[in-house]
Amino acid sequence: MTLQELEQAAVGCGLKPFVGRQLADWLYSKKVRDWDGMRNLSKQAKAVLSERFDLGTARPEGVAVSVDGTKKYLFAAGCGKVGADGSPSQFIEAVMIPEEDRRTLCVSSQAGCKMGCAFCMTGRQGWHGNLDAAAILNQFVSVDEAAELTNAVFMGMGEPLDNPDEVFRAIEVLTAPWGFGWSPKRITLSTIGVLPNLRRFLDGCRCHLAVSLHNPFPEERAEMMKAEKLYPLEDIIRLIREYDFSGQRRVSFEYTMFSGWNDDKIHADALSRLLRGLECRVNLIRFHKIPDFGFNTSPDVVIEAFKERLNNNGTICTIRTSRGEDILAACGMLAGKHLS
Repeated sequence: MTLQELEQAAVGCGLKPFVGRQLADWLYSKKVRDWDGMRNLSKQAKAVLSERFDLGTARPEGVAVSVDGTKKYLFAAGCGKVGADGSPSQFIEAVMIPEEDRRTLCVSSQAGCKMGCAFCMTGRQGWHGNLDAAAILNQFVSVDEAAELTNAVFMGMGEPLDNPDEVFRAIEVLTAPWGFGWSPKRITLSTIGVLPNLRRFLDGCRCHLAVSLHNPFPEERAEMMKAEKLYPLEDIIRLIREYDFSGQRRVSFEYTMFSGWNDDKIHADALSRLLRGLECRVNLIRFHKIPDFGFNTSPDVVIEAFKERLNNNGTICTIRTSRGEDILAACGMLAGKHLS
């Protein structure tokens, strides 16, 4: 709930509006997980509130720890689907990535994904439901590192702009002074470029943008990313050029490297032409092998040469460090589990 909604909820329970502000402080700033932890609320207030409302928090169902310190958390998705025994049948994953003084949470916004990118385990499992804002925010407050998180990337399971209302609501809570109080600069949203929700995001949010690009040639991109036919890359780039990225908000383009498919000079030069004049960065990503998919990642020497060619062409380019591959937590490897 927003602050106004929390205040309305308090009034609806016969309490004063300031109780709503107290609730926001406990839920979002202090990140308490139970009513008993709200020490400045009266027993009567907690009794009436708990009878009518649920805090919306749920512990992880499991956690896996990588040799590099990355942690992958498994959560019940909260999509309303249950198995024969009444237990959740849909699950999502969130990944905590530690790096020096940063703790970044890779957040899921859907159980599965409709986009169907051929190289992504999430997309290959299909779509099982949208997460509501509570299920998204629960990932922030229920990981062991909740008090240490410094950044967030909406790069987990799902396409954030295919679930815009709940994702934007979660971002409002994350960035509002009555919420988590985070700067939008601490948050990056990754998308394949769902139009017109991309425009909604660019108009209404100051968070960073990351676009899954992967190939500068539309015909080839469509072979791996069927969404290219519905949301053409050229239209996405044309829209992004309408906005100013020379200040605090950044746009980057994610480019997964596949050996012999998109990693040669022709693709590097075409990528530079596509992005010429745009204040941006290209992040090269090593492809992480998944079952029943014939492509391999480009050799390191090829990735380095691709990066150097882009940089020499005037396109800022970096190579993203792979994290958590041993626990299937790296880019494109999140699948959770889903039961029939």
